[in-house]
Amino acid sequence: MSYVMEMRALIGSRPFIVIGTCLFVFRENKLLMERRSDNGLWGLPGGSMEPGETLEQCARRELLEETGIKAIDLEFFHTFSGPELHHFYPNGDEAYIVTTAFVTRNFEGEPRAADEESFEMRFFDLDDLPQDLNPPTRAVLKKLLESDLAKAKH
Repeated sequence: MSYVMEMRALIGSRPFIVIGTCLFVFRENKLLMERRSDNGLWGLPGGSMEPGETLEQCARRELLEETGIKAIDLEFFHTFSGPELHHFYPNGDEAYIVTTAFVTRNFEGEPRAADEESFEMRFFDLDDLPQDLNPPTRAVLKKLLESDLAKAKH
């Protein structure tokens, strides 16, 4: 059982600060996104940090668990927090998310929905991202699209 699930067993759906990571995985100038199984919306690979993990370890573990791919290298992008990352999950759990985004362009494997958290993986051009986004993903993508990463088109 994950740390977040252990805490949820104690506190129920009450507000909880969740620390984790998300990843911008690029291949041929396109961004990998996943369609989430909990709400059917598009998001980024990533998830919650476990006790004793570094943020980099969390990013690598979550990427492998959710997509089946292994990041060869990670580059820090930005840490996000605040009202834009206040989220209610479909089951009613309330979270204030603090997430650190990493970038990888170098990975091993072919992305696939590797666990129960998502049911589709797809690469999108930054000029043609899906509109049906998981709410916490919106602020993260906004920052990406305003960054030199997006302007350079990799």
